[in-house]
Amino acid sequence: MYRKDIFSVLMILLVTCSFSYSQEQILYKQIDTTQLFMEIYHPEVIDTTIKSPAMVFYFGGGWNGGSIDQFKPHAKYFSKRGVVCFLVDYRVKKRQQTTPFESLKDAKSAIRYIREHASKFNIDTSKIIATGGSAGGHLAAATALIDDYNEDSDDMSISCIPNALVLFNPVIDNGPGGYGYDRIGDAYKSFSPLHNIKSGAPPTILFLGTNDHLIPVETVKYYQTVMRKVESRCELHLYEGQTHGFFNYKNLEYYKKTISKSDTFLQSLGYLKKEKK
Repeated sequence: MYRKDIFSVLMILLVTCSFSYSQEQILYKQIDTTQLFMEIYHPEVIDTTIKSPAMVFYFGGGWNGGSIDQFKPHAKYFSKRGVVCFLVDYRVKKRQQTTPFESLKDAKSAIRYIREHASKFNIDTSKIIATGGSAGGHLAAATALIDDYNEDSDDMSISCIPNALVLFNPVIDNGPGGYGYDRIGDAYKSFSPLHNIKSGAPPTILFLGTNDHLIPVETVKYYQTVMRKVESRCELHLYEGQTHGFFNYKNLEYYKKTISKSDTFLQSLGYLKKEKK
């Protein structure tokens, strides 16, 4: 391993394992009696003269279940890097008996809430990063690409479109043969990110294991091809032999690899500064 690689790994472990972060929980949406919260991880040092990037995390679970705990290690890491991180809870079938469409409505509401309260969070509304894994990756991509499925109570004058995407084995194809088609049906035409890529799509980095049983390698390669056709940046990183969820913190080796690539990607966009050595 090269010296700079050793340094990068040590930095990731240092910031992830540190517990001197600031955290709060905020109610961002209420539908009837259902209250939806987001947990916020702030940078340790806040310079109010400089607006920070924001990173919005959506957990995976097939729109059926899941927990915001999935991305807590990522939020701790990126908050140490100066990003305000939001772990978003949203409606799922097991808890609220809802469909994937409600999940997407909530994902959009969360970004609108963050933009509306940007001054409170001291964030730069031109540097909002949506990220997620599996079905959460779908939600992140869909906030950028899908026009339909907005909550009636949302202020539609506030954009839900993020400025960049970090996607971990995302469910991007909901069409025939794709994940979720049995629940989505013909609505895939207005719900599936792969079928709605358009000019102006945010720059994207995408991670996938080659042995993922839910998302074929061919699907993400085609996604990258279509993104390039509309002249949007799309980095694709494949990990040989890895399966669905390989990026989670419990798989420390691949957690470190994917978070390092994400960091470099965000540096290239001007959202993060290089680590000082």
